Amino acid sequence: MSLHADLLGDPVARIRHSPHYLMLVAETSGPGRRIVGLIRRTVKSVASAKSRPGAPALAKVGYILGLRVAASHRRMGVALQLVRQLEKWFELMSAEYAYMATDRSNEASLLHSHRLKAPRRATAVRLGARDAERLYRSRFVAHVEFFPADIGHVLDNALSRGTFLAIVEWGGDVNRFLASPPESWAVASAWDCGGVFRLVVSGASRLRRGAAAASRALDRVAKWLRVPSVPNLFRPFAGSGGRDAALAAEAVFASIVSMARGRAAAVAVEVEAMDTEDVWCMKRLGGGHADGWDWARSASAARSIFVDPREV
Repeated sequence: MSLHADLLGDPVARIRHSPHYLMLVAETSGPGRRIVGLIRRTVKSVASAKSRPGAPALAKVGYILGLRVAASHRRMGVALQLVRQLEKWFELMSAEYAYMATDRSNEASLLHSHRLKAPRRATAVRLGARDAERLYRSRFVAHVEFFPADIGHVLDNALSRGTFLAIVEWGGDVNRFLASPPESWAVASAWDCGGVFRLVVSGASRLRRGAAAASRALDRVAKWLRVPSVPNLFRPFAGSGGRDAALAAEAVFASIVSMARGRAAAVAVEVEAMDTEDVWCMKRLGGGHADGWDWARSASAARSIFVDPREV
């Protein structure tokens, strides 16, 4: 089975919400010219999680997204030419680094007809864009790699569907939370991907498709049975600290699913197997940081990496 994105006829759909973006294509020469390769890229400022007095270090980075070469023209240097042209543009945009990411595990798709109920001990609240930005900056900017400097634009984007904060056995407001967070909490933001791409599942057997259709049909006609779509994702859950992190995560997800009911065909969330590692490739361009520090050769100072929804 495979899961891929149909870009709805818009080849720059996945990058147009970034501050700076560009797409290059490789064409054959002569009569009957056709496109045989493409590459997309964005440039933005992100926090490197490097320890500095007063604030985390910021770096301007170029992100390589969607490098593709037709099977008939592979092993001919097409990808190399595209990447070299891309790096020239990165340097014109004063990018200090170029990076790209891939993963070895990607499981998705949660579909429910019934309304999900949050655990009784957890309280989920929807934050405004400004409060969400304050939370992200106060709790994550110095602790994750690739945190976007323009996080406010991400959270206030037209495709953003809100940020939800779940707190276990604690009834304070956002200001009190920021000043003194409880032991167990979770936060998640929802992004409307319907205007950017459509998820397409390929390679599923008839048995799998039949079983999925039957479970969803039963859920629609007998919602009180609360037929699950997938196994429980929340135990164990490493999204926040505290012994009740799973409850907080479940409350956040229930809020997002309930909000999306009637608006979306599916709520998709990417989860990773605990024994699987993402692969992040990084290259230094030009002079890098003025103090001589090279992010590409430094050990990570963070426990996690911020995944920008504009680049998912």
